Amino acid sequence: MPALASHRKPRTRGRTTPAVGLTTVALASVTLLSTQSATAAPAEPKPSIEEVQKKVDALYRQAGTATQQYNKAKAASAEQRSKVDALLEAAAKRADKLNETRRELGSYAAAQYRGGSIAPTATFFLADDPQSYFDQDQLMARMTSRQQKAVADFRTQQKEAAAKRAEATKSLETLTASQASLRTSKQQVQTKLTEARTLLSQLTAEEKARLAELERKKEAEAERKADELARQQAAKETAAADEAPKTKSGSGTGTGSGTGSGSGYSSKAEKVLAFARAQIGKPYVWGATGPSSYDCSGLTQAAWKAAGVGLPRTTWDQVKVGTRVSTANLRPGDLVFFYDDISHVGIYKGGGMMIHAPKPGANVREESIYYMPIYGSVRPS
Repeated sequence: MPALASHRKPRTRGRTTPAVGLTTVALASVTLLSTQSATAAPAEPKPSIEEVQKKVDALYRQAGTATQQYNKAKAASAEQRSKVDALLEAAAKRADKLNETRRELGSYAAAQYRGGSIAPTATFFLADDPQSYFDQDQLMARMTSRQQKAVADFRTQQKEAAAKRAEATKSLETLTASQASLRTSKQQVQTKLTEARTLLSQLTAEEKARLAELERKKEAEAERKADELARQQAAKETAAADEAPKTKSGSGTGTGSGTGSGSGYSSKAEKVLAFARAQIGKPYVWGATGPSSYDCSGLTQAAWKAAGVGLPRTTWDQVKVGTRVSTANLRPGDLVFFYDDISHVGIYKGGGMMIHAPKPGANVREESIYYMPIYGSVRPS
């Protein structure tokens, strides 16, 4: 019997649609990742040496400003601590005096009690708060004049003791604020110095050499300007010396002009510069006032102290002391201040040069006053 023909639909073999779909998704993913990589923000270019120099200089300047803030807070804290100590001592003395008067009043009360005096009188003397009895005229009338004076003294001393305690409390609050400012300024200095050191540590040997070359060029330009100022000042002095015989009069008075002129100032300036020269080579340490290390205003303060003149601690206060002078009229011993925020100071030695404590990592040295932008100059009185 012949075989019957099959009417089933032939089975489809090797169906690949899902595989093709997966492959397409994978390719799309790869393409997307490639596109993202291509469009991702490129890494920041490495700063040039000139940019590094500017950044480091800015960080050191900011550290200098923070150092002056630290010095100001430290001085305020020390001053406030002395004030608080004095107030606490005064409050203690007031308390002793108050207790002495209280004992005297107690002896009066005990005497009246033993003598069988009126009970309200004894109650007044023995009360913890005799203030409530102060305005009772009948009670005051029963007291002797000495007792009345003791009561009046007690009232006065109570008020004074309370006032001293309140003043001491307020001063303690101010001291706490000064100490908080001190800690903040200290942290700011440390942060800026760490940033500068980190930036410098990332330079290669070649980059460090290029940075040193830029510094040499900067120093050379500053020295050139200092030489020019020295020539101008020398010419001015020569002209003044030539003119002196012509204008000399028989009065014998008037050898200078303005505050800080004359031999008196010159004598002090010599002592200032002698002290400053002796500190050359000592390290800059922020917040230091000597004798083994200094910051900029610590050096100027110590140098002028050697000449018998007291200067404030910070550059911001030192610039207010004495007479302002122009750069052209600078004399040895004058203070030269730098930057718009007055965060640095040096001692003029003549010839366009100064002695100063430059920055962390450097020692006290002589340098051109044109190494940094000049803010102004002062001749201490």
